Amino acid sequence: MVSLPHPSVLHGAVSASCLCCRKGKDQFDNLEKHTQWGIDVLEKYIKFVKERTEIELSYAKQLRNLSKKYQPKKNSKEEEEYRYTSTRAFLATLNEMNDYAGQHEVISENMTSLITAELTRYVQELKQERKSHFHDGRKAQQHIETCWKQLEASKRRFERDCKEADRAQQYFEKMDADINVTKADVEKARQQAQLRHQMAEDSKAEYSSTLQKFNSEQHEHYYTHIPNIFQKIQEMEERRIVRIGESMKTFAEVDRQVIPIIGKCLDEITKAAESVDHKNDSQMVIEAFKSGFEPPGDVDFEDFTQPMKRTVSESSLSNSRGDGKSEPKFGSKSKGKLWPFIKKNKIIETLLGTKSPKQQKEPLSHRFNEFMTSKPKIHCFRSLKRGLSLKLGAGPEDFSNLPPEQRRKKLQQKVDELNRDIQKEMDSRDALTKMKDVYIKNPQMGDAASVDHRLAELGQNIEKLRLEVQKFEGWLAEVEGRLPARSEQPRRQSGVYEAQNPSGVNSCAQDRESSPDGSYTEEQSQETEMKVPATDFDDEFDDEEPLPTIGTCKALYTFEGQNEGTISVAEGELLYVIEEDKGDGWTRIRRNEDEEGYVPTSYVEVYLDKNAKDVHKPLQKISE
Repeated sequence: MVSLPHPSVLHGAVSASCLCCRKGKDQFDNLEKHTQWGIDVLEKYIKFVKERTEIELSYAKQLRNLSKKYQPKKNSKEEEEYRYTSTRAFLATLNEMNDYAGQHEVISENMTSLITAELTRYVQELKQERKSHFHDGRKAQQHIETCWKQLEASKRRFERDCKEADRAQQYFEKMDADINVTKADVEKARQQAQLRHQMAEDSKAEYSSTLQKFNSEQHEHYYTHIPNIFQKIQEMEERRIVRIGESMKTFAEVDRQVIPIIGKCLDEITKAAESVDHKNDSQMVIEAFKSGFEPPGDVDFEDFTQPMKRTVSESSLSNSRGDGKSEPKFGSKSKGKLWPFIKKNKIIETLLGTKSPKQQKEPLSHRFNEFMTSKPKIHCFRSLKRGLSLKLGAGPEDFSNLPPEQRRKKLQQKVDELNRDIQKEMDSRDALTKMKDVYIKNPQMGDAASVDHRLAELGQNIEKLRLEVQKFEGWLAEVEGRLPARSEQPRRQSGVYEAQNPSGVNSCAQDRESSPDGSYTEEQSQETEMKVPATDFDDEFDDEEPLPTIGTCKALYTFEGQNEGTISVAEGELLYVIEEDKGDGWTRIRRNEDEEGYVPTSYVEVYLDKNAKDVHKPLQKISE
């Protein structure tokens, strides 16, 4: 008989292996939860950085809107106020705040590209790697569990066969001891016991083989596969931790990179604040509001104890009166100019006959008769009408309602503005003339007669503007008290005008002296205006300096400049731009000091300089 181990011993060994399998499975579950937590932390940090970039963008947008809100509007009164150093410093602060906002936009862009985008991509890769590792772990776990199930089945079969062999042996021994049992029955019981013992031996061999195989698989599982998988998961987790640390470092570096530029912005604001000059601003206010009036003379003593009529000095601030007559005297010539505190409503009192403490009331008809009886007083009456119009809110064209110094500045600004308008119209006329010449030489490009009407309109506009310039320069010359020389002010064209109209200027001066509010009438001067030949004006622009370079261009195609005023270019050639396309389809370019001309705008690619200064940059560097 073969002795077999008790099944309980084998059951204890296999139960220990089963416990290890369950513990290994529990470890995988714990690692899976921990790695998922790590991915959640990474995604939370990505969300944090994303919200920070949105805050930076919103802050930059608000700063830009704030800077734009307080920028001076073009062609408005606010733009004139920015000539003072304090307001210029404020404007510099607004510009620097705009740059400051740009740095916050840079922070947002860098964080988005270097942190958010990179970590988002890394999270996707991390999820795939984690999925792969745990898939390998679950596969190894399933394999060892399958081996364990096979071992369990072999063990249960061996245990069953052992029990049946014991029962068969006991039955044989019982039959052999019983004398009443035949020999054949005993032999049969003995054969059955031997068969059961053989089956038990076979089950034992099978179980032993399965057990050896399981132990081998289990050893390889716990000492090779599982450690490798755990090592990969550990390396993955460590890379995640390192990556989030590097991202936090980048988070700080992005801010640190813009700190020098932000410091420069703050330095410029400080520099602008230090440039504020209170003395200069005060002087500018004085120059802006200086009237040019002279102080009045002393007020004479009026003796009210005498029964005679009170007399008032001609230099007094009140209106002088004669020997009881109602003829008013306008504009005393003792000083030639009025003190700014004289009230103009005295003129209205004179017309309306209102009673003052020092004057007797007289009928309104007498007042008008006194104005209209003598011819020399017509100019005064016209000036009086002008003064009344000022009271009603209508400003005169010649700014005669302003003090002398303010009036001179306004007239000079008007002359400069008209000259600029003339230059614009002349540039437009020149461009149309060139386009017409091109159409004449190249009829396929357009009809030359189509621009004649526009050229005629421009000529009329230029002539009207020239007459306006002459008129305002005449008033300006009267204010300055001298006739402008051509060498001193080349833009003025009043020399011919005043030579032909001396009486106009003199009458203006006389009217100014006789006007109570410092105004005069322009009616006579307008009646005697004469047109100036266009050649006198054009002579001022014969000797023009070479146009400055405003940018560069690259020839896209080859152009053969066969007509007058054009220039040939080769494809890919780099040249300087000296005049932009003004709507006629042609751009003026320069190759060197002696070669310049026009090319079709569609044939070149233009790169204009931001500063538009005459700086000849090397064309090779520009092409690079």
